[in-house]
Amino acid sequence: MLKDTHGARRRRDITAAAIDLSTIDGLAALSLSRIADEVGLSKPGVAAHFESKEVLQLAVVDAAAAAYSDALVQAHESTTPGLKRLRALALAWLDYLERAPYRGGCFFAAAGHDFSGRPGAVRDVIARHTRRFIETLEEQSQLAARLAELRPDVQPLSLAFAIHGLALEANLRRELLDDDDAFKLARRALDALLHDSGRAASKRARR
Repeated sequence: MLKDTHGARRRRDITAAAIDLSTIDGLAALSLSRIADEVGLSKPGVAAHFESKEVLQLAVVDAAAAAYSDALVQAHESTTPGLKRLRALALAWLDYLERAPYRGGCFFAAAGHDFSGRPGAVRDVIARHTRRFIETLEEQSQLAARLAELRPDVQPLSLAFAIHGLALEANLRRELLDDDDAFKLARRALDALLHDSGRAASKRARR
């Protein structure tokens, strides 16, 4: 096991503060002096751990993605593949966002908006992590269809798209509109969506 050095811990502290600040100020506007104030270092002290602003931004995106993945591991490993896992993943994501680990809400919602029109390495890595999570939802939706858990007229990719949209809408309402019920509404909408998309709903409709 590798020894946890003071430098490694300091780097993690800087990265954690940068993730949080980027949800408020924007990842593109991330300031070394602002981060220094957060972690109690000088600006050169922060710069000593990251050779450039872009290197810091890339580290921030990767660390935020790792935190998302950790939050979804149990849902992915402990539930049956298909519709049950799709629901568990969506609920785990909603729970993670509702706990608001960052002051500005969903990191990838903020970073994606910030870099959507900024070509380059940072945009590419944000897009890669975002696409990976969307593909996880799509894979479980497609598997549910192959397992005949969905109604024949339900398009798996559309179902995954709608689930992804529910989480982003809940985050927007909570952060922008101060809607304390946003995630409660999102969970209700998720259950209704999955119920209506399920094979059981189709069978009852034909009776």
